[in-house]
Amino acid sequence: MATRSAAALRALSRRRTSPFVPSCFSTGRTLAAAAVTHTESSSTPPPLPSTPSDPKISSIVDDISGLTLLQAADLVTLLKSRLNIQEIAMPSASAGPVAVAAPIDDAPVEEKPKEKTIFNVKLESFDATAKPKLIREVKAMNPTFTLVAAKNFVESLPKVLKENLPKEDAEKMKKAFEALGGVVTLE
Repeated sequence: MATRSAAALRALSRRRTSPFVPSCFSTGRTLAAAAVTHTESSSTPPPLPSTPSDPKISSIVDDISGLTLLQAADLVTLLKSRLNIQEIAMPSASAGPVAVAAPIDDAPVEEKPKEKTIFNVKLESFDATAKPKLIREVKAMNPTFTLVAAKNFVESLPKVLKENLPKEDAEKMKKAFEALGGVVTLE
């Protein structure tokens, strides 16, 4: 990507061959809409900036305004990576009225601890008589396990049965294994 962007910047730094043909048309990428826009803009000159600016900045603005959309997108991604700019969500214009900040009270606000919603289900131990049932349940729970793999899994406890389960699913799995004779914890 860096070589494409460098090539685009080199192409921009070259002088235009004709004052009537912008540099974006000399690359071979021509669009009918861009041609229409170019003919309309040639009849009316662009408005001059209200304040005089640095000639270096003016030349950069002229170069950027001559970019195609693909080149502009490459330029943006290159600048974001080089300047270490992170993506942020921009608020939409139709978000509604902005809420006014409430006056700060002197009383401390009590924060409620967040309830955990994602759990890991861990099989700790089991009754010796429940071993075959647990092996069948582990094999049914994980279809990629063979019977031997499920047996090895149950014999090498404590092990995590499932990770990142919602609270309801984790509790269902815990009840099922406890009904079979296993000792299960939710982490």
